[in-house]
Amino acid sequence: MSGASEYSGVGGALGREELLVRIQGTAPLISGFVSLEDQLQPNGFDLSLAEVGQFAGGGAIGRSNANRTLPEVQPIPFDGSGWLDLRPGPYQIIFNETVALPNSLMALGRPRSSLCRAGATIVTAVWDAGYRGRSTALLLVENLAGIRIERDARLMQLVFLTLNEPTIRGYDGAYQGENLPVERPGQSRRA
Repeated sequence: MSGASEYSGVGGALGREELLVRIQGTAPLISGFVSLEDQLQPNGFDLSLAEVGQFAGGGAIGRSNANRTLPEVQPIPFDGSGWLDLRPGPYQIIFNETVALPNSLMALGRPRSSLCRAGATIVTAVWDAGYRGRSTALLLVENLAGIRIERDARLMQLVFLTLNEPTIRGYDGAYQGENLPVERPGQSRRA
């Protein structure tokens, strides 16, 4: 196992042991998780559900970001027991975890197999090297009977891939730092 401080120069996926080193390091790869023991997997890390929203309008994607309009999203509150009953359709979700990718790593998200077996899936974009934030993804409920989902449920596995060499310029797009709370002096976040 190579240490987080070493760089092999060869691209590949990170396994459980290397992920643990990077999570527990001075610049944590992932923070804000619910249960390290449950979420750390042999080939990635399970991201858990923080928020669900329903699209309340249309969007527009133009040739440049100046012509991009994101639809309004209405939050859907969890019931008193922390559950949601979702009908078929698209939903925007936000994860609990903050991911902080160094310029030597990228990530790809895949739905957990249990989510697929329940009749839903997740669509997400590439997580570019240098990205930091609590990402959103598209949850598609395809099961005609709907699905029940609990707050903090593990929905997607993030797989981390090393680049053949670190990129000089990491992600600096519109979603850098998205959904991060405003931290005040003396305020701590859940670990």
